Amino acid sequence: MALYDFAKGIILEAGNKVRHWMKEDLDIETKSNPNDLVTNVDKATENFLYETIHHNYPDHRVIGEEGHGHELTDTNGVIWVIDPIDGTLNFVHQQENFAISIGIYYNGEPYAGFVYDVMKDVLYHTKVGEGAYENTHLLKPLEDTELKTSIIGINPNWLTKPIMGKIFMPIVNDARSARAYGSAALEIISVAKGQLAAYLTPRLQPWDYAGGLMILNEVGGIGTNLLGDPLEMNRPNSIVMANKQLHDQILNQYLSEFKETIASHHEKRFGRK
Repeated sequence: MALYDFAKGIILEAGNKVRHWMKEDLDIETKSNPNDLVTNVDKATENFLYETIHHNYPDHRVIGEEGHGHELTDTNGVIWVIDPIDGTLNFVHQQENFAISIGIYYNGEPYAGFVYDVMKDVLYHTKVGEGAYENTHLLKPLEDTELKTSIIGINPNWLTKPIMGKIFMPIVNDARSARAYGSAALEIISVAKGQLAAYLTPRLQPWDYAGGLMILNEVGGIGTNLLGDPLEMNRPNSIVMANKQLHDQILNQYLSEFKETIASHHEKRFGRK
């Protein structure tokens, strides 16, 4: 079986398991703060994906949110970047609006991306260079927009922070409106479908964006950090993802004056500018 078809099969199987496990009692733990949750289902889903991949492709490596592969220091070979439940708060409180996200890289280059909306049973996927799909429906290339006619995605919590609020508030003020869905992977997909024109956040892990970024790129969208630098598969970063015209507008008209502040944020949060 081709790697792409294998990946499609196991993400759908993982979703079936999640829907089954949801009927049982959840064991909920707090990680870095009261809003950063992990459940037994997150862990079981990552273990299922890791063990299935390792059994079929023992030379492949896995970076997973719940502990696998965080020590990887190179990008050689085939690497899977996995978020077993993206949107755990939604999973716990709403029992919907969460996703399984997978990005597959070969020698550091994007190979295939998958975002599975588990409760809607909708799989977004791409084999890089061959188009992006919603189940079997080919996604259309993105149309350009300008900020004043755009709905953007951003967590309102960032607007309450002294530094990030100063950076993001003008963008929110000048946009037509803003939304927060609580799952980075699904918000990136919303940009890829044109439902959101942009998604911004000052901090995101690679397993949150790996699969969605490949899908977004496939329809002509752009994803970089807040300085306009490329995103890496094995490091956290800040995020601005949008259609091409809006991406350029946000970087050049809104973020350029904060370059030093953003670089300082990167150094503090990620250990680099």
